Amino acid sequence: MINVEALFRISYGLYIVCSGDKNRGNGFISNSVFQVTAEPPKFAVCCNKNNYTAEIIKEYAAFSVSVLHTEASPDLFGRFGYRSGKDFNKLEGINVRYGEDTGVPIVLNDGIAFLECKVVQTVDLGTHLLFIGELLHSGIMDETKDPITYMYYRQIRKGVSPKNAPTYIDKSKLQTKIQAPAFKKYECTACNYIYDEAIEGRKFIDLPPDWICPSCGTAKEDFIEVIN
Repeated sequence: MINVEALFRISYGLYIVCSGDKNRGNGFISNSVFQVTAEPPKFAVCCNKNNYTAEIIKEYAAFSVSVLHTEASPDLFGRFGYRSGKDFNKLEGINVRYGEDTGVPIVLNDGIAFLECKVVQTVDLGTHLLFIGELLHSGIMDETKDPITYMYYRQIRKGVSPKNAPTYIDKSKLQTKIQAPAFKKYECTACNYIYDEAIEGRKFIDLPPDWICPSCGTAKEDFIEVIN
């Protein structure tokens, strides 16, 4: 028996992982970034094979990591966590610098530190790829704020993992079946926007498949029913 709540007790941070250059770049929200060696310092990043960023990391053999703080914007999670870079430019309008050694984009928005790494090894994990990068450059962006953890994101920000994340849990396992009310409410898992059927005058199920969150652009399928 697997109790999914036990998995939420594992400590994770939340980061934006990017790759590419000034002409082509993309990134995604990751909670699977960790240091694996000290001499030389190496960091591992886990990325779903279906992520557009996985393709770019393989091509450029480099990536950056931006460490987010607890007050990070919901729009940032919606943009990098729930939307695909195949459909729009995630870096457009974002404050970005480019790596000194690799030229990879580094997101500065709501970050407290960054890493720039070159890929030295790639491990195939089935659904995911584990990119191991040697640290080339790092820096501090904000010394006044604390890094956000996945538990903080879940418990305080009320967010959940997107489908491609290693920690994704089927939303049906997070809900309790009760008698459905005449009108329901649905919550965006990225920014916590509430779609209230009573106010909107339209059932959530009747919204078109391509409907997105009016606050952060998250897809309809990533909303969850609010259980009162």
